[in-house]
Amino acid sequence: MQKRIEIKKTSWNEQQLLLEADSVSFPLDQVSASNQMLVDSDNLAFIYKLETATEFIYVSIKDDFWNDMRQALEDKKAIVLVVDKTALLLTNIEEELGYLIENIRDNANYGEEMERRVNEIF
Repeated sequence: MQKRIEIKKTSWNEQQLLLEADSVSFPLDQVSASNQMLVDSDNLAFIYKLETATEFIYVSIKDDFWNDMRQALEDKKAIVLVVDKTALLLTNIEEELGYLIENIRDNANYGEEMERRVNEIF
């Protein structure tokens, strides 16, 4: 079964957008950013991939949080995942998200609702 981290809320500090998630049942001490993102059209979410030596962990960022993501991109703020006391910079997210947004615009392959939400927010 694929391990997932669901973003539950966002907050800001001077330099960063914090994507906050509930506790997880697996350790995060060996996790690193993969610099890669996917799209989950069924759940209207962008997925940031984390990795360990043996597996991927998906961080699901649903459309409820896209306005904050857009603002972070516009303001050139870092985007950081926070789970309990662990904070992890989501590297390359600006480039990956920009690529996905451009690819989804006017592209029905991602589903009408995904395309509509991306066009509304970004």
